[in-house]
Amino acid sequence: MAQQGRLNIFPTRMALTGMKSRLTAATKGHSLLKKKSDALTVRFRGILFQIVDKKEKMGEQMKEASFSLASVKFVAGDISATVLENASSATLRLTVETDNVAGVLIPNFKPYTDNSSTQELTGLAKGGQQISKSREVYLKTLMSLVELASLQTAFLTLDEVIKITNRRVNAIEHVIKPKIERTIAYIITELDEGEREEFFRLKKIQAKKKRDIKAKEAATLERATEAAAKLEQQKGTILDEDEEEEDEILF
Repeated sequence: MAQQGRLNIFPTRMALTGMKSRLTAATKGHSLLKKKSDALTVRFRGILFQIVDKKEKMGEQMKEASFSLASVKFVAGDISATVLENASSATLRLTVETDNVAGVLIPNFKPYTDNSSTQELTGLAKGGQQISKSREVYLKTLMSLVELASLQTAFLTLDEVIKITNRRVNAIEHVIKPKIERTIAYIITELDEGEREEFFRLKKIQAKKKRDIKAKEAATLERATEAAAKLEQQKGTILDEDEEEEDEILF
C-alpha cells in the first residue's frame, strides 16, 4: 500500500534533493497550467457569447437573403442559368490566420472578395437593381457565415485544449504532487531512522571504549599494586637477611 502511494526509490540525501527539485518543478508547472487554463477559459467564454450573438443575427440575415432572392425571381424570373454561365471563379475567398492564446494556435478565417469576377452584365435586361441588392445581401450573409465558422472552430479547439489542460492540472494536483510529497516524507523518515541508529551505535561504541579504558586502567593499577607488593616483599627479605648476617658477625 505504501509502495503504491509513493515512488520506488532508495532513501538517500541525493534522492531527497532530487525529489525536492521535482516537487518544485511540479508546483511551478501546476501554477503555469492553472494560469493557462484560466486564460483559455476567459477566451472560451468570450467566443461563446460571440457565437450566441452571431447565431441570433444569422436568422435575420438568412431571412433577408431569402426575401431578396424571391424579389429577384419575381422581377427577373429564374436567373440561375445566367449566373452559372457567367461564373468563372469564386468571388468570395478565404485566408487562414492563426491567433496565439496562451500557447494554443487557433485558426481564424478571414474572408475577402475578388472583384475581378463581378457579374456586370447579369440583369442587364431587367431586374438589375434587385439582382445587385440580392448579391450584396448574400455576400454579407456569407461573410457572417465565415465569421461564425471561425468562431465555431475556435470554440471546439479551445474546448478540447481546456479539457486536456484541466486533466493535466488535476493529475499534477491530485496524483503527482501527493506522490512526490509522500516520497519525500518517506525518505526523511528513513534518513532520521538511520541517523538514530547511527547515534545509538556510536553511543554503544563509546560506552564499550569507556569500559575497555576502565578495564585497562584497573588492570594497570592491579599490576602496579602487585609490583609494589612484590617490591616491598623483596625489600623485607633483604632486610631480614642483613639482620641475620649482622647477628652472625656479633656472635
